[in-house]
Amino acid sequence: MNAVVMRDAIEQLQQGLPDLDWITDPGRVERLSQDFSWFSPVLKRQLAGKLAEIVVRPRTEDEIRAVVSACVRLKIAITLRGSGTGNYGQTTPLAGGVVIDMTSFKSLLWTRPGVTRAQAGIRLGELEKQLNTSGQELRCMPSTFRSATLGGLFGGGFGGIGSVNYGPLAAPGNVLGVRAMSIEAEPQIVELRGEDALRMHHQWGTNGLVLELEIALAPAHAWLEAIVTFDVFDQALAFGNALAQAPGIVKREVAFLASPVPDYLSSLSDRLPKGCHAVLALVAEPGEQALLKLIDQHDGTLSYRKTAEEARKSHRTLMEFTWNHTTLNALKVDPTLTYLQSSFVPGLHLQQITEMDRLLGGEVMMHVEFLRTVDGLMTCSALQLVRFTTEERLNEIIAIYRQRGVRINNPHVYIVEDGKAGGALPIETVQTKARFDPHALLNPGKLRNFPVQRK
Repeated sequence: MNAVVMRDAIEQLQQGLPDLDWITDPGRVERLSQDFSWFSPVLKRQLAGKLAEIVVRPRTEDEIRAVVSACVRLKIAITLRGSGTGNYGQTTPLAGGVVIDMTSFKSLLWTRPGVTRAQAGIRLGELEKQLNTSGQELRCMPSTFRSATLGGLFGGGFGGIGSVNYGPLAAPGNVLGVRAMSIEAEPQIVELRGEDALRMHHQWGTNGLVLELEIALAPAHAWLEAIVTFDVFDQALAFGNALAQAPGIVKREVAFLASPVPDYLSSLSDRLPKGCHAVLALVAEPGEQALLKLIDQHDGTLSYRKTAEEARKSHRTLMEFTWNHTTLNALKVDPTLTYLQSSFVPGLHLQQITEMDRLLGGEVMMHVEFLRTVDGLMTCSALQLVRFTTEERLNEIIAIYRQRGVRINNPHVYIVEDGKAGGALPIETVQTKARFDPHALLNPGKLRNFPVQRK
């Protein structure tokens, strides 16, 4: 759609729905057209200047329906947005058009033992706060939980804190159902359950508009927060693995940060000796004695300890130094860094981590998160820091990992399939796209077979 036609269409859209919360200020539109893709110097260059024409914040299902219907009639592209805490340019509109910011659609609908249902725009931190009143908590959430939304986690996320117990969000039993809207002149509302619901998971809002999610919950615990430091790489890694595997120690988070990664966590520098290796962990408070014994067995040093109540009063949690918050904290110190995302083979994960560190250590700095796979096997997912030089060298590093059997989910591409080790979309996902987005207006350009239409 050329600029003149687009401008006229946007004007008709806004005039036809004057009571909606429209955002037209250029600075705000620019901000709401971006996410954390600047973590990648490649995406930062490729996505520069890609903006929506306008942003809308619907507050009700009827308002969402009205926007969708009008966009279909006017042939305006739609990009769905939560809080924009993703890292792949998911919320950057390649075809301009309208960004639908879902953060005003944010009600907790109901909670029962083991399950809750909420609107997609609710922030995870607020959702967990409400769940805690019933003695429950989220099974998994990203380190950006204070601002990230439930719909954003589902549409663009993976899992995170808690995945050491429950695996990623895609593990069977974590997501029970979604209420979704089709992108048509007369939008249809459909409830998808179980496996069918997951066909919209991690598709960046390209194959359906999720209104509500029904998710399984975990019992809430008082989490003891701990940092354990080591002088030796192998001891720190072995400790992290032993803690993750320990069946009697209830835990929520186990992260291993190899030297020099801890040196970048400047606000924890008084607890992280220069050059140390570290494990950041959250364990249920009754497991503290077992944790201390495990630390002693691996010659570690407990350098940081806070009870759940102390962490709450401090308004700081170690969870915000794990997963991709580790990357964010490092970039604050050295903005020339970037990162990779990799998955190791269960049972071979310690061997692979050690091999890759010895092969590329110094250039690729190891940060791994212990978690269970969708099949329940313990392994690690890594968010390694990388000393960026050139795009060509970055691709060489990715190839080195893949040649040694380590899966890389490439965070330096904005095509959904290319980020998943270059794989193709399952036929069921493509069928879901055809069913819920028959006019291909959702986030065009982010799926290989649905490019931006040049008119």
